[in-house]
Amino acid sequence: MSIQPSLTTGQMMAQPLLISDLIEYAAQHFGKQQIISKRLEGDIHRYGYQDALLRSKRLANALTALGVEQGDRIGTLAWNGYRHFECYYGISGMGAICHTINPRLFSEQIEYIIQHAEDSYLFVDACFLSILEPIADRLISVKGIIVMIDEDQMPNTSLVNVINYEQLLSEHSEDYLWPQLEPSTAACLCYTSGTTGNPKGVLYSHQSTVLHAFASRNPDALNIASDTIVMPVVPMYHVCAWGLPYIAPMSGATLVLPGDGMGGEDLYRLIDHAKVDLMLGVPTVWLGLIEYLKQHGLSIPSVKTVGVGGAASPKILVETLDKDYGIYLLPIWGMTETSPLATLGSANKQLLALPEDERYALQSSAGKPMFGIEIEIFDEETNTKLAHDGEARGLLRVRGPWVLKSYYKSDKTDCFVKDQEGNTWFDTGDIATIDAHSYLRIVDRAKDVVKSGGEWISSIDLENAAQGCEGVVEACVIGVKHIKWDERPLLFIVRDKGIESQAERLDKEAVYQFLTDKIAKWWMPDDIIFVDQLPHTATGKLQKRTLRDEYWNYLVDND
Repeated sequence: MSIQPSLTTGQMMAQPLLISDLIEYAAQHFGKQQIISKRLEGDIHRYGYQDALLRSKRLANALTALGVEQGDRIGTLAWNGYRHFECYYGISGMGAICHTINPRLFSEQIEYIIQHAEDSYLFVDACFLSILEPIADRLISVKGIIVMIDEDQMPNTSLVNVINYEQLLSEHSEDYLWPQLEPSTAACLCYTSGTTGNPKGVLYSHQSTVLHAFASRNPDALNIASDTIVMPVVPMYHVCAWGLPYIAPMSGATLVLPGDGMGGEDLYRLIDHAKVDLMLGVPTVWLGLIEYLKQHGLSIPSVKTVGVGGAASPKILVETLDKDYGIYLLPIWGMTETSPLATLGSANKQLLALPEDERYALQSSAGKPMFGIEIEIFDEETNTKLAHDGEARGLLRVRGPWVLKSYYKSDKTDCFVKDQEGNTWFDTGDIATIDAHSYLRIVDRAKDVVKSGGEWISSIDLENAAQGCEGVVEACVIGVKHIKWDERPLLFIVRDKGIESQAERLDKEAVYQFLTDKIAKWWMPDDIIFVDQLPHTATGKLQKRTLRDEYWNYLVDND
C-alpha cells in the first residue's frame, strides 16, 4: 500500500540556504571572475573566486586544527581585502561565527565587544595591532591573534600567541567538505556603533544572510549581475560591508576591495584601474572623492551608480553626481539590525522621466522597501498606523526575515513592539514619513528631532537645506535649551577651506539669507556657529550627542 503525501505539505527538497553555497557557486560558475584588492602591503592583488574558495577551505581546516568548534566566535579587525573576504567564508562556512569589529570605536568599546562576544581568535590587519596591545591582558577569551600580512612583513608586537595568516594557510589542505548546517545556524555577529551605552550585538543566521543577498542583488535593488564591477567603500567591519561580500559571489560579479584607501586620491586610482561601475558608501566618502576630482579636473566615466546610506543624502550631492559626472545616486536605508539593507530608491523609467527637482527629491529620500521588508509609521501615543500620505510623521518600525528579533546576549526588549493586530515590529528609533508611492523619508532620529513649542523641527531637513548654500561643506543641527520654547535649533557649519579670500568666506548673514525661502520661518536656527570640523561616530554619522552635551545651555547662557 503506497503512502499518499500530505496535501498540506510542499513536496520540494529541503535544501538549506548556507553561506558556503555562495562561494561554491561563484567558484563553479564564475571561477575566473576576479576579486581585486588594494593591499596594505602597497600593491594590487587579483585572483578569482576559485582561488578564494580554495584558500577559504584552507582557513576552515586551519581553524579546525586550532580547536575552533561550531558556534565559536572568531573576531576580525581588518579593512576590505581578499584575506578578510576569506575569513567571511572560512569562519562561517565551518559553522563558527564571523564577528567583525569596528576599529574606529573607542578602545573601551572594542575591549567590551571582544569580551562580550567571547572571541576565541582574532584575525587582524597589522595596522590594528596597536589597538589590541594596551588591552590584550584583559581579553581573557582570546587564545591567539592571526596577523593578515605577508610572512616576510610581520611586524614586531608585544602581543603573545601571534600567528602569521599566510604561514597558517600554507600548513593546511585545500580539501574540505563544508558541513551541512541548519539554515538558522548563527553565521555573523555585528555590533551597533554604541552611540548610547555599550554597543549591542546583532547575530545573523546563514539563511537571513543569503535571503538578504537574494533581495539586494535584484534589479529594483542594487541591480548586480555577472558583468557588474562593484566596490564596497563601506568597510567590511561595518555590517558586513552592507552584504556585498555575499551579494557579489551570488551574482558572479567582479568585487573590488579598497583596503584602507578611503580617501579621494586612493579611490580615484582604484576606480580608474578596475573600471568600477557601482560603489556603495556613506555621504562623507563621496564628498571627499568629488572634492579630489574637482581639484584635479578628473572624471570617473566607468561609474554609473553610487549607493549612499548611513546618513541622509543632501540634495546637492544628488545634483552634483548627476550633472557633473552623469552618476545616479541610489539612496539606501538600513541598520545593523536590518542586515542592513531595507529600502532603496532604484532608477526606473518613471523616476528618470520626472522633472529634475522632483527626481532629486526622491533620490534624497530613503527609497522603497525591498521584497521581504515591511515598514510602517506609528503614532507615538496611540500605537496606531499612520497614513502613507508623505505628511504624517510617526515612529518608523520594520519587520522581515533579515530583521533581528532580539539582541545578542541582551534582555533589551523596549524596541520590539506589538501592533494592534499582534504583529511584532522592531522600532528603529527614527521618525519618518511614507508617501502614497511607498517612498520612505527619514525625518529625524527620535532623539535628534528639535521639539520647539510642542512642534517638531527636523534636524535632517534643516541640515539638507543649509548644505545647499555655496561654501558649506557640512552642516549639523541640534536642539538646545530655550527658556520659552523648550528647545530651539542651533546650526553648525564647516566652511569650504578652498575659499581663501576673506571677502568670499561664508558668514551668518549669507546663510540666513539663503535659508529664507528654503524653510519655514519658525525653523530658522537661533544661531549659526562655524567650526573647523564636526564630530562623527565610528560609522561616519554625525555625533550629535557630543555637541548637545557641550552646547545644551548655549542660548540660555548667551541670552
